Amino acid sequence: MLHYITTIRAPDVTVDYYGYWPVDKEANFVMSTAVVKVDIYQVPSAQSLGPIVLIRLHKEPYSFFPSDGWLCNCVQVTSPEGDTYRFPCYRWIEGYRTVELREGAAKTVSEDAQHPLLLQHRQEELKARREAYRWKEYAPGWPRCLDVATVDELDSNDKYSLTKTTIFILRTIKTELELKLKGFSLCTGSWEKLEDIRKIFWCNKNPTSEYVSEHWQEDSFFGYQFLNGVNPVVMRKCTSLPENFPVTEEMVASSLGAGTTLQDELKKGNIFLTDYKILEGIPTTQLNGEQQYLAAPLCLLHLTPGGQVMPLAIQLSQRPGPGSPIFLPSDPQWDWTLAKIWVRLANFHVHEVNTHLLEAHFLCEVYCMATLHQLPMCHPVYKLLIPHTRYTLHINTLARTNLIQPGGVFDKATSTGQAGMLKLLAKGVENVSYEALCLPDDLEARGVTSLPNYYYRDDGMRIWTAVESFVSGIIGLYYQSDATVEKDSELQAWVAEIFTEGFLGRKSSGVPSTLQTRAELIKFLTMIVYCSSARHAAVNSGQYDFAAWMPNTPSTLRATPPTTKGTATLRSVLGTLPAVNATCDLLSLLAVVSYEPGDLRPLGCYPEEHFTEAEPKRLIAAFQARLAEISKEIQQRNKSLPIRYPYLDPAEVQNSVSI
Repeated sequence: MLHYITTIRAPDVTVDYYGYWPVDKEANFVMSTAVVKVDIYQVPSAQSLGPIVLIRLHKEPYSFFPSDGWLCNCVQVTSPEGDTYRFPCYRWIEGYRTVELREGAAKTVSEDAQHPLLLQHRQEELKARREAYRWKEYAPGWPRCLDVATVDELDSNDKYSLTKTTIFILRTIKTELELKLKGFSLCTGSWEKLEDIRKIFWCNKNPTSEYVSEHWQEDSFFGYQFLNGVNPVVMRKCTSLPENFPVTEEMVASSLGAGTTLQDELKKGNIFLTDYKILEGIPTTQLNGEQQYLAAPLCLLHLTPGGQVMPLAIQLSQRPGPGSPIFLPSDPQWDWTLAKIWVRLANFHVHEVNTHLLEAHFLCEVYCMATLHQLPMCHPVYKLLIPHTRYTLHINTLARTNLIQPGGVFDKATSTGQAGMLKLLAKGVENVSYEALCLPDDLEARGVTSLPNYYYRDDGMRIWTAVESFVSGIIGLYYQSDATVEKDSELQAWVAEIFTEGFLGRKSSGVPSTLQTRAELIKFLTMIVYCSSARHAAVNSGQYDFAAWMPNTPSTLRATPPTTKGTATLRSVLGTLPAVNATCDLLSLLAVVSYEPGDLRPLGCYPEEHFTEAEPKRLIAAFQARLAEISKEIQQRNKSLPIRYPYLDPAEVQNSVSI
């Protein structure tokens, strides 16, 4: 009688089932300390079974105990001949059922062509997933999403862990209770004075939020935020002025200084533009029975010889004329300050709706859904991507039920309300491009590759290059030629589903609907991993830091854009800024979602061993080592900066869109 030694690994019931990933202060990176329970069994067999490709786990009733979920990490089988086979699982098994697990070596569908049993297993796995994860249309013109009404309907494998859920709920309760105790959340009037805004979350202040409150009116800080604020992807080089933005030499001469002209600076490549045309025609709402307003401004910026980006001119509409003056730094203080506030309002809406919700959350949900629909667990691209989908379905379902639904934060605190937000995101889908999602292409297209002090670019390119190198190594292991990419039917179905369901089949987006070469596949996968991790961190993690001082990031304004100069005062600005309760509704949300509520898995942390072979494990180790180096470089750089840029430190970047 022969015996097969079967080892089953599952999280210890005495610890949080997703483990804890503390930062090793010496290495400045993440080390795994997960606690697992190991059960070992001997399975008898009258004869040798040969290579083992599939096993079955039977979950059966035990005595009078009720059924409960069981999270199985993996199963390892050692044959009498000494061969070891590893079968990844890493999912909850609910109820009484039988689960088939495949041996962990990554295989494309063509490699199973001569194995009908394995082909059938792939097909049945994908069929079950497609039935469990169904598409729905949330709103016309939006990327499609998971068809569930609440997080309670999510599969257990997609829900937050107990640790994450508990911290998330407690933090939400704390912020809302603090506002109620201070009496802010019920106040529908204006702020009496700017200093009162500090009282909202005085215990939540941090060095960045304090810096913002002290420097928000400075032109240099206004320009800095286009490089290193929460929306560092909107500024582009301007080589000729738009026809609808008639800035003259005389207007900007004093700002540019002696010895140069606007035309000279345009030729030198020192003039930049942010254009919020996408906001034109977006409807606005009422808050507290009061009409709210939004503008579609243009803002001209100048790179000074000292390396600072400074605003030169602001026009608050897309149509120039007597009722749309061009505001200048030489204007009276509150005229100029108010013009910048209107730009910050526009930036808030473009950032939150398009850069953040669309390009990070909802497109990453599409990548997740397509992966579940088209790639079985044994597929190398599934193994590569699945850690970068963790909790994305949960947080996006929460967003749809708590944030963007009627009566949610958009209806309580923003100019557009929910109705305008729906239209703005649909316009974002019409304009989103593959070029903008691929960092090197985006930087080149916007003409910002050589700007000084652009930490988002510098840190982002470090991470992009590290991810690209890692992805290239993985793809090189499993795709020996361009032909193997082109002939992978599962891979082609996957990219086609992303193109159709995420980008709505828009060829003008430049997003591929097929992949013909290894280079195309590597670029596409690098984009997905980068957008799911680093890009989301860059546009999410600093939200509270830059918005805690509300005048720097208003979510709505209560007066029409000024049509003349010389009328703004501090009192009129206070009457224009959001009401007290609208301010608090927004900040109570940002205070929660800007920070990872426990259970953090930083970029490159792969405690679930989906890859079982030695070579991909070596590539993972090299990727982690490079990320650790990047983390040290960023932390060292930040020590000398007046305002740190920590948002792309790999030790702080989540592996996935999870908050």
